Amino acid sequence: MIKKMVLGSKGEKKAAKYLKEQGYKIIKKNYRCHLGELDIIANENNTLVFIEVRSRSSTRFGLPEESVTKAKQDKIKSLALYYLQSINSPVPKIRFDVIALKFSKYGDLLNLNHIKNAF
Repeated sequence: MIKKMVLGSKGEKKAAKYLKEQGYKIIKKNYRCHLGELDIIANENNTLVFIEVRSRSSTRFGLPEESVTKAKQDKIKSLALYYLQSINSPVPKIRFDVIALKFSKYGDLLNLNHIKNAF
């Protein structure tokens, strides 16, 4: 069985690779500040996209995308605002996406679901 930390890291790497293949420019991975962490910040067609990555190897506790609760969404929005204030430059548009990855219990990627404008 794949460990949670390993699964999360593997999921973020797969998500970043997928985004690059889709033409996104990765700006930051694992942006950290005193408020918490943003998984991936990317640019797509002059839109700054804040991407939450969720990985699961079982649906016992629901689908990975279902774990992005209202409270988590609010936290991501606060982190995004803090990031935007820290870069101090105008941003034409922003968007919040979720990338949900389903892995086998052995760590093989079974499914990747990219939800644009997730919240």
